Amino acid sequence: MTSSAGSAALGDRVRLPLRFDVAQMCADVDALALREFIYYDVLPLTAPAHLVDPSRPPPSTDCNDYADGTWTEWLDTGALNEASYLRSVVETFRAHTRVTLVRLLRLEPGAVVQEHTDPTLGLDVPDSVIRLTVPIVSPEEVCFLLNGSPVPMQPGECWYLRLCDPHAITNGSAVVRVNLTIDMEPNAWVRALLADAV
Repeated sequence: MTSSAGSAALGDRVRLPLRFDVAQMCADVDALALREFIYYDVLPLTAPAHLVDPSRPPPSTDCNDYADGTWTEWLDTGALNEASYLRSVVETFRAHTRVTLVRLLRLEPGAVVQEHTDPTLGLDVPDSVIRLTVPIVSPEEVCFLLNGSPVPMQPGECWYLRLCDPHAITNGSAVVRVNLTIDMEPNAWVRALLADAV
């Protein structure tokens, strides 16, 4: 089966057969004592090696496209080193494929992320990564629309979303929405995991 045929069979969203402990993830997020923010906040849990360890030289290439993680080595930031359970979630995937950018994404109550596309984030985009999303705090009033249709993501679940398609998010709740996102190379193990979930 070709990768494009496999992707077509997947559709634009797949809930993976993985579940992570919401209480432990929330405890890690709380322990990080994240700063106040307005609208939208991104906390890198991994970063290019030279940004984490200044003794490392920057990449010889000018490429800094985070959707193509091949241009650099990725290291855990101090935040991930402090978050033992979140690190174990990341290790679930590192045991099988190359993980690049990992982040905590926070969206304030009442905030809206307008419809947009991430052109490099799809299973069949050449020389790119895919992004998996693990909701940590996601009340029912949070609506993630992909191709105009809600994705019923629940805390602790793990989802592949074809983010090169149009998507938008509304946090209609009174609390901060928190997601963990994990970018990785879609190797044979990742593709098999996705195919088995369909």
